[in-house]
Amino acid sequence: MVKSIEWAGEKVRILDQSRLPHEVVYIDCCDYSMVADAIKTLKIRGAPAIGIAAAMGVALSAQDIKAASFEEFTASLKPVIDTMLSTRPTAVNIRWAMDRLKALLLKNRHQGVETLKKMLVDEAKAILEEDITANKAIGRWGAEFIKDGATVLTHCNAGALATGGYGTATAPILVAREQGKEVQVIADETRPVLQGARLTTWELMQTGVPVTLITDNSAGALMKKGVIDLCIVGTDRTAGNGDVANKIGTYSVAVLAKENNIPFYVAAPLSSIDFSIPSGEEIPIEQRPAEEVTHIYGHPVAPEGVRVINMAFDVTPARYISAIITEKGVFKPGDLKKLTLKGVNLPELRLKP
Repeated sequence: MVKSIEWAGEKVRILDQSRLPHEVVYIDCCDYSMVADAIKTLKIRGAPAIGIAAAMGVALSAQDIKAASFEEFTASLKPVIDTMLSTRPTAVNIRWAMDRLKALLLKNRHQGVETLKKMLVDEAKAILEEDITANKAIGRWGAEFIKDGATVLTHCNAGALATGGYGTATAPILVAREQGKEVQVIADETRPVLQGARLTTWELMQTGVPVTLITDNSAGALMKKGVIDLCIVGTDRTAGNGDVANKIGTYSVAVLAKENNIPFYVAAPLSSIDFSIPSGEEIPIEQRPAEEVTHIYGHPVAPEGVRVINMAFDVTPARYISAIITEKGVFKPGDLKKLTLKGVNLPELRLKP
């Protein structure tokens, strides 16, 4: 399984996804600014992966801080955390990771600074390992909803490259194939940065999953023809009511799926669910540079000076989503908020195929 990120001694090693599929190049980040730049410039992307990267960037920076007290140490870390939070505003995983590190520090404030430095490294590594475990669980639950012979449509890239490993949207596909099911994938190209064309097809081919690439505007026609059996996508942030922010174009796929009576599933680790916001209306949508639309690999494809709207994400209302696949099970979007209740009966809430 391809690794998107790892802690490598005193560096954070990141697979440069902007170079895929033509080159497999790793970047050894020696300081937090390199990690932040890698996140901002899409060298590493995908909500779980950038949450891991941000945590590792903070841990990396902490090693160089010279402080005599807890207060001095955390004051020095604050601009690093703020930088990570500013890189990409839509994905909740960065904020989730930063909150987790801050809670760890606060809980252990009476420990020495050197101990806190080591704890940050260990916590960043734990976030990576926990993500892989969660993805495998998503795979097990989601595979129950994939029949033998199914064709799955996915949008953007929510595979191993977008996570610590194994992927979210791809995990049920991988598990289903491990179970002996014949499953194939149709991948949207995902304009304008072509994550589907460059990344999803590449990593699925690496693992031997049959995959077919289509233009984004072909999905509806293929659904109407009966070629697609179900859709599985990832999420960058899911609101408490089950609204889902994901790569731009996801909303269109969901509407088309509903029109054609095709199940539309979202693979969402709990770390990507923002229970603090009641609906998708509160999710900030990142605006990306115009050049991503007007140029392809540096070559202009639009008239110079044309106005551009380049939203990185859209929000799919919960009513278009058949179910949300988490590491705790598969649930109706409206039942997500119940997962926060103490003593909740998960088996009773879980959907069954």
